[in-house]
Amino acid sequence: MTALSRDIHSHPELSFNEHRSSAALQQPLRDAGFILTQPLAELETAFIARYDSGKPGPRIALLAEYDALPELGHACGHNLIGTASVTAALALVQSGALNSGCLEVIGTPAEEEGGGKIIMAEQGIFTDVDAVMMFHPREKNMVTRGALACVDAVFKFYGKAAHAASAPHLGISALDAVIQTFVGINGLRQFFTDDVRVHGIITHGGDATNIVPAYAEAKFLMRAATVTGLQTVRHKVFAAVEAAAAMSGARVEIEEGLTYAERNNNLALADLFQHNLLQLGLTTEAPPERGGVGSSDIGNVSQLTAAIHPYLRIGDVVPHTPEFAIAAASDAGIDAMLNAAKALAMTAFDLQNPEHFQSVRQEFCAWQAANSVGDSK
Repeated sequence: MTALSRDIHSHPELSFNEHRSSAALQQPLRDAGFILTQPLAELETAFIARYDSGKPGPRIALLAEYDALPELGHACGHNLIGTASVTAALALVQSGALNSGCLEVIGTPAEEEGGGKIIMAEQGIFTDVDAVMMFHPREKNMVTRGALACVDAVFKFYGKAAHAASAPHLGISALDAVIQTFVGINGLRQFFTDDVRVHGIITHGGDATNIVPAYAEAKFLMRAATVTGLQTVRHKVFAAVEAAAAMSGARVEIEEGLTYAERNNNLALADLFQHNLLQLGLTTEAPPERGGVGSSDIGNVSQLTAAIHPYLRIGDVVPHTPEFAIAAASDAGIDAMLNAAKALAMTAFDLQNPEHFQSVRQEFCAWQAANSVGDSK
């Protein structure tokens, strides 16, 4: 499993293109007698590996992620995430500890960009799953850290080309519209609540300095504590974009991505995982009270079933940096992965206890009833 994790790390693949990584994670499960279904939910790199005990019991899923980041590679440690879930499943089955119910490893592509779990949720992949678990590497051990709702959008501006020196008055600068978009969004920041994050990049700014840009493009990511709050942010940002286009005379097209929902941590399930970490000699810290959180498409899954997404320390590094990518292949990274696999396997084993299982399910059903959630957001 150490070799598998480092092999995936050495061959990073971007969202929806994780063919090699997906196949590498499937192979040891196939060899261990898991029944593989792939592709899944019309996603070529998604899969389910299922092992049925043959006896009634819970349906438990361990989630695997394996996509990487552009330029940085596995700077979010997905090589550790996917391998930890596979390792936990193999340990539980090969030890003979799976004595009831069904265990699945669900391969979920495109967490970084595209929302693979959202697509899979909308196609019913998680509908009958009783509990889902995964781990994420981080700079400290945390069990119930939250996550923000988020959505991305691409703003495509269309202007009119002209010679920038001899006839600029005949042109309409699409780049000016992009720049005014940044100015407008920056002007909104004082009116956003503290949980809101809006960040963007210019993905196309023109082709030559002496041509008025006829086409320019920017991509933004909007975040808020909840999907409901995110809709307010989205409305304000889109209004700023439309105003920027009007000011410059350009035309704008908005392409919106899938919405990542906020995370619902199942506290009963988290307590089981934390207890197992303590048995492994690992202590945990409280999650940040304000700020310090990102987003993940497991939020959408947590609206549908009991879920946890705990974190284990791999070093004094933060995700989406070159330093984190190095740590994801380090000995400390491997140690965290193996400890996570042990705790995941132990927690899945605990769910075979009817008392533990009912506690987890009752908490989720009560939350679902209170929030009137019936399907993916």
